[in-house]
This record gives sequence, structure tokens and C-alpha cells, in this order.
Amino acid sequence: MSIGLRNENIALTFDNKTGALTGIRAIKTGWELIKNPTLGMGFNMLVPHPDKRNTKVHGEKQLFSRYEESEDKLQFHWDQVTTEQGATLPIKVTTTITLEDGGAVFAIHVDNQSPYIIENVIYPYLGDIEQPEGAEWMKAFYNGYAGAAEQQFWPKFNHNVGYYGTDCPTQLIDSHPHSPFVLLRTPQEGLLLYIRSQKFDITSWITELRPGYGDSCEKLVPETDEIGGVPVCLRFAPVQFPYIKPGESRSLMPIAMHTYAGDWHKGVDIYRQWRETWRKTAMPPPWAKEAHNWQQLHINSPEDELRVRFTDLPKYGRECAARGVKVIQLVGWNHGGQDQGNPSHDPDPRLGTFDELKSAIAEIQAMGVKMILFAKFTWTDRGTEWFRNGLKDLAVKDPYGDYYMHPGYRYQTMTQITDINTKRLIPMCFNEKYLEICCHEFQKMVDLGADGILFDECFHHTPALMCFDESHGHPVGWSVYAHDNELIKRFRDMLPAEKRENFMFAGETNYDHIFEEYDVSYLRSFSDHVPLMRYLNPHSLMMTASTGFKDRNMLNHMLMYRYISSYEPYHFKGSIEDYPETMDYGAKIDALRDDAADYLWDGEFRHEDGACVVVEGKPEQKTPFSLFKHKNNGSECVVVCNYSKEPIAVKVSLESGKPLTSCRTAEAGWVACDNGATIPPQSVCVFK
Repeated sequence: MSIGLRNENIALTFDNKTGALTGIRAIKTGWELIKNPTLGMGFNMLVPHPDKRNTKVHGEKQLFSRYEESEDKLQFHWDQVTTEQGATLPIKVTTTITLEDGGAVFAIHVDNQSPYIIENVIYPYLGDIEQPEGAEWMKAFYNGYAGAAEQQFWPKFNHNVGYYGTDCPTQLIDSHPHSPFVLLRTPQEGLLLYIRSQKFDITSWITELRPGYGDSCEKLVPETDEIGGVPVCLRFAPVQFPYIKPGESRSLMPIAMHTYAGDWHKGVDIYRQWRETWRKTAMPPPWAKEAHNWQQLHINSPEDELRVRFTDLPKYGRECAARGVKVIQLVGWNHGGQDQGNPSHDPDPRLGTFDELKSAIAEIQAMGVKMILFAKFTWTDRGTEWFRNGLKDLAVKDPYGDYYMHPGYRYQTMTQITDINTKRLIPMCFNEKYLEICCHEFQKMVDLGADGILFDECFHHTPALMCFDESHGHPVGWSVYAHDNELIKRFRDMLPAEKRENFMFAGETNYDHIFEEYDVSYLRSFSDHVPLMRYLNPHSLMMTASTGFKDRNMLNHMLMYRYISSYEPYHFKGSIEDYPETMDYGAKIDALRDDAADYLWDGEFRHEDGACVVVEGKPEQKTPFSLFKHKNNGSECVVVCNYSKEPIAVKVSLESGKPLTSCRTAEAGWVACDNGATIPPQSVCVFK
């Protein structure tokens, strides 16, 4: 006997005594994710005991006290729980499963009347993930640095947690809020799980292969249902870290589950549709709404190059104005150079005075070029007296009261590149006192007359996830991401009314939730880039780096993914005139984007959803492309890149069946075509 819920997309079954999740079926495709009901799992809790830290409670071994059932909801109640060691604890648990928006939402409430802290809670816990019939592989798909990341877990299982610390091969798949969802996907269909909450609480995603590899040399999942007399299963779970104290009661963030058919776009669309019901996206200043480009300019590092004095900066402004580059991002202007002295944002006196920098900014602005100042608040420089004699108390603390430490970044000299004298960085807790310090430092950049800031590594906090120092005025186990948006809100509120609309807040590789406050996301992308964040935020301003001296492919790539360019010769330590071939081709790409702006800038980016591109004579060869929808009439165009050094002939088709009748490259005008064309080497072609 079992208890079930079902809608038009998903069918769920639960054990009628324990409430364990024993079945998941995709209605439209017939995919049975849990074929063996005995592998079903319930909730899981870690409740450390003074004599045994690793004390767990397994929900599938607990008989529920009662349950309620309706057409679209199930609720299970436990009045107490029993640990694996046999101790009964007065912990009340309620799980609620609700059918919503074509999927199911899993919620758990915990009332802890035991004498112990509940550190982490798993719910739902997928006891097995069976591949659909005919699938070639299964992967976890989620947000990585700048784009999508993937981990294969069948037929190969890529173990990424030290084997010495686990009983079986395990994958840690990043954490919310950086990764608010995971797709368990195959080429044809998949399962989406996402955090159905606006909170920034930490949730990690994990996959386990039990009991272990069949062939560890090749990292293969066993091909049989049992091995060594033990059932083979692939488990998947979201793990939340609520640190529920004795006497506390907590509702954890709900987890939504949806089946979908198609490629990853179809799964991501489900998350995106829910998120758009509540999230507002920051709008860039009016001067930044049209397509434009930047130069990133580094003028000093912790190893003291002292490349450019403040009084010499207008030279770079004149070069940008001549080339039509609209923004300079200035890096290393602060005392000590890039990544030194954080969080201080005093100008380096060896490069000039405060007034000289302010005057240079004003002179460059008079040329029509905006000045954005590089800023960093996430970490403090451990080597400073400020840290040792004050900031140390505001650092993120681990459960033992010690601060975390980032290894830092290495610059220029072999002494530092070999990591001998690297500046170590300490992640800071953005409590009220540290927020005040950040606001004080931000005011310096406002006083300099900057047009905005680029908050470098705004998403990091690495290696910290949670702070355990209650003297900071927050609960134990407080998410270090909790004030990511609050910081920028406070900065905005500090701006004079006449500056507020035109001041830009840019961040490095913004994760999804902070697009509410950040106007621009700066990233670095390459040929294998999967533009997940662009797909999620089709109209947000995003920028990627161009460092090559004949960087045609990167500029084609930027056009295809609706990125603007950050010109960075000599790894952002040179002049844009150092690579004229890149600048000349960039101007042609800009002209092509302007020519088709109703699609490529003002239209909707759909990536590869809705189109197909085939290389003639080489059907196995893949070439990257993106589909855009016209801003008004919904008609479609397709941008195809040829990264290779040989011409390729392509055929382009739309799912809508509408023909594409004209095309052009960056170096030629529009010509008639019949759903295809030959694209020159290292070129991009727009079809409409």
C-alpha cells in the first residue's frame, strides 16, 4: 500500500507507514525515477550528541504519527524521532507536499524540543535516480562561474569529494544562493529541483553512488541492480543547514520538483517562470542602456608596478573616446594596488593625490567616457594593522570561533606567483557594523566623482558559507549571503538625488538573486561557455573580457550571447591601441549589432531553444548559435559562429517553420539566402 499525489506532469508515491518518497514518475514520458520502492528515503537530520557528533535521524525508519490527505496536498506528522543509536528525541517534524504550478513543492517544519542543535536537514531525499530508457548519460546541470556547470553521474560518476571522507563516491554540486536550482538531465528529458524561496539561506546539493563503483579505474556505475549483495542506487538531495537550537522551531525553505521533456532550456524555463512572479531586475543607468563597450585598466598590484599616475589617466580617456569605448573600469587605484589593503578605498598616494584622481575622472568624463572604480568589500587583507586591531572581530567565524581564510591572488613577481608572499584574504561578515564600514569606504568613491563601481567578487565569500559569531548580532549559522542585496541598497540610498539614476553598480559574475540590485554582470567566457545566466536574464547587461590580439572569435561570441566587451590587452594592463586588429574588428561587430538591434539588443535571447543549425557535409560537427526574438513582432533571427579556421556551410531551421531569407556577417552587407550560407573562418553570421 502507498499514498500518492498526481497532476498532469508528475506522480509521487509515499510509504503508508513512514512517509518515505518511494516513487517519482514523469507522466508525459513515462520515466520512472525510483523503480525500487524499497530504496525510498524520508527526511534526514544531523543532531550531534556530545559523545557522538555524527548522530543521524533517518525519516524512512520513523513511523509517522498521523497524516492528512487532500486532492493536491499531503501532510505527514512525527511527534518524536529516534536516532540511529536508538535514542528517542522530542523533535516534532511535519512534512508537506503540495501540487503547484505543474510540479510538487516539498516543505518541512521542525520543532526542536531536544537538548541538541539540529545542524542540517535533508528533504526531499531521492533514494534512487534511474535513467530513462534509451538515455546515453545523466548529468547534474547548475550555475557555475559565469555560465552553466555540469557533473556527470551516469554511466560515469565523477567523484569530487575526497574519498577518504565519505563511504561512497559523492558529488558536491555547489550551494544556494549561488546555485538556486539543479537539473538532473539527460539529452531528452530531466528533473528540476529548485529553492522555492526568496531567502539567501545555504542549501547544498549532493549526489551519492551507493554502494560504490563497479570499476573505479573508469569511475563507472555498476551495470547490475545489486553488487556485493547490496542494491545499487544513485541518491540525490538538497541539504539545508538551519542550526535549530533547543527550544526553537523552524520552517525550512521549500524545494520544488518538476519533470520536463526536452533539453536544459525547458527545465530552466520552469524555474525562470516562477522567479519572474516576484523578482524585479535592476535597470542600468540611461547612459548604459544601449550597446557599448568598456576598457578595464589596471594601474597597480600588491607587487608595486605603479604603472600609471593619476595625472596620466586622461591619455586613456582620449583613446577610448577616439575608439567609441564608453567606459573605463579603473583597477589598482587604491592604496597598495589591486587586492591589497581591503576594504580600504583610499587612493594610492604613490600614484597621486585624491584631488588629482578626482580631476582626472572629471577630465575623462568631459570626453564622454564614464569612469567606474574597481571596489572590493568581500574580504579584508590579513596583513594590515586594521585587520589585526579591529576588523578581525568582524570576520566570518567558523563553529570553533576562528576566521576563515582565502588563499589570495598572486601578482607579477615570481616570489608571489610561487605563493611565497601572497596576500591572504579574510571573508567578512556583513553584519551591521561591517556594513557601516563599507558605506564609509563607498563614500570615498562617490566623493571622487565616479560614475559607478564594479564590486569585484561580489558573489564569493569563499571559503565561508555561514557565520557562527553571535556577537555580530545574527543567529548561529547565519548565511554570509544574507546581506548581498542589502549592501547595494544602502549604497544607492547614500547617493545624492542628482546622481542616483546615473550611478552604476556592476558586479563580477552575479548570481541570479543579486540581479535585483546590480546593473551589470562582468564575467569571463570561452568557447565551451554555456550562457545560463544570460538565458535566465535575457535583457540584463552582461560583459565579458577580450584579451586576444586578434580576438575575432571572442567578439563573435559576444555578439552571439548579447554581451558587451571589456577590452583588456595585456590582461587589462595595456592600452586599447596595443591591439588594433581586435579594436578594428570590434567596431565591425558593433555595427552589425546596431544594424540588427531590434533582435540582437532589444529582442529576447533564447540561446539554442527554437532553432537547429547543421554543418553541411559534417552533421556530427557542432557550431554554436543563438536565437533572438524581435522586440515587437516576435519574428526570429539566428546568430551562428564559426570558431574554426576553415569556412563552413550551414543550414539553419526554425521550429516555427518560418524561412530565413537574408543574412550578413560583420564584414559584408545583407544578402539573400535560403535558410543557410557559407560562413568565413572565425566569423559570425546573422540570419533573419
